[in-house]
Amino acid sequence: MPSPLPLEEAVQRGPVVLDGGLGTLLEARGNDLSGGVWSARLLRDRPEEIVAAHREFFDAGARVAIAASYQASFEGFAREGVERREAEALLRRAVALADEARAEREAWVAASVGPYGAMLADGSEYRGNYGLTVDELRAWHRPRLEILADAGADLLAVETVPSLAEVEAVTAEVDRLGVPAWISVTVSLGTLRSGESLAEAFGVAASSPAVVAVGVNCSAPSEVLGSIAVARQATRKAIVVYPNSGEEWDAKNRTWVGSPAFPDELIRRWRHAGATLIGGCCRVRPEQIAHLAEVLEEAA
Repeated sequence: MPSPLPLEEAVQRGPVVLDGGLGTLLEARGNDLSGGVWSARLLRDRPEEIVAAHREFFDAGARVAIAASYQASFEGFAREGVERREAEALLRRAVALADEARAEREAWVAASVGPYGAMLADGSEYRGNYGLTVDELRAWHRPRLEILADAGADLLAVETVPSLAEVEAVTAEVDRLGVPAWISVTVSLGTLRSGESLAEAFGVAASSPAVVAVGVNCSAPSEVLGSIAVARQATRKAIVVYPNSGEEWDAKNRTWVGSPAFPDELIRRWRHAGATLIGGCCRVRPEQIAHLAEVLEEAA
């Protein structure tokens, strides 16, 4: 079922709940996501699992499914022995599977566009030190963006962007395509992961008429409120936030510690500060999304 109206118009009526960590849920369902393409390997091997995971998030109250294309890249697929033509088909399949899960719901599908560092699969999306120019990053992003822009999603979710050069690159390409998109960066200690200005990044992203929202994802929940304030100073466009669960990795004991839930008051403060697209990223499961949806409904 097509979405009832553009997402940028829907958020004017109230907050819209996003899904959570798709890879987290797929692992919890017993899928092996080891290797360089993570959940994207299931686009080829077990697409029904991706549909089922999207449905779990929808059933929990999410109204936006972020497609399983974050880690899908031509280079990554090539390392798995997937030729370019099939890789293009798998990118389109990611959107089709999310749309299948949407079924008769009034909901939206966002085609995930991961950063260059996600393709490298070495954690560099949390550093942003690629050593590439804006033009080089534009050239790398362009083919995948063109396919995803044509795959039938309601908008593009350009996410986990760590550096100003990559913000400039993806903004320019989204602007060239003229399709709706949000651009979401990953932050630490109030700056981009590269240490560059968050305000400048939001200003660049918001400069494109095609960009309907800016914000942060794959960051600590404690980073969100300050990021919303910076975004609101930079633009009057919608603000999207979907942080990680808040748990921390205990390397010594090889386990996650802390609570996987966002405190109710923190959710309310995100909404009060101006966030209108709110969800979760790594290690955020359907039960956390269900609780987030309840809190936002109560605060409406």
